[in-house]
This record gives sequence, C-alpha cells and structure tokens, in this order.
Amino acid sequence: MKTVETTFRLNFTTEQYMKAREYVTDMKKHPKRVYWLGNEGKSDEELILSHIAHRILSGFYNNYDPLFTNEHIVRMVSTKTA
Repeated sequence: MKTVETTFRLNFTTEQYMKAREYVTDMKKHPKRVYWLGNEGKSDEELILSHIAHRILSGFYNNYDPLFTNEHIVRMVSTKTA
C-alpha cells in the first residue's frame, strides 16, 4: 500500500468558523458519539479547524467546482512515502 502525506492551506470565513465552533460545542454534549474516536484529547481549536478542513475537502471531492477550489484551497503539498 502506498501512502501520500498531504498538507493543505485553506481559507475559511468567519461564518464557517462560527458554524464549526457550534458543531464542536454540540459534540461535547454527546461524549459517546463516534465523532470522538480519534478526536479525544484535542483542543477546541484543533477540533474546530479540523471540522472546517473536513467540510471544505469533502465538498471539494464530492462536488467539484473550480470556483470553490480557488476560493478555499490555496495550496497543497504532497509527499509520497513507502
């Protein structure tokens, strides 16, 4: 199996940040949800930013729109590892 490590530089709006913060706040009320697998121990800021990244990247891969790409995904660097 091959692995690619990729770093994205993303732009996001204040509205996107606030919605992600609301989402994380809501998830804290439900500690037994699957959401917490792999997210336990992360700071609120890490959870918020990873939620924003997930939403942007999921939208990009599921609904390819060049304007969306130019607006949110500023830069991507990938490195192939064995």
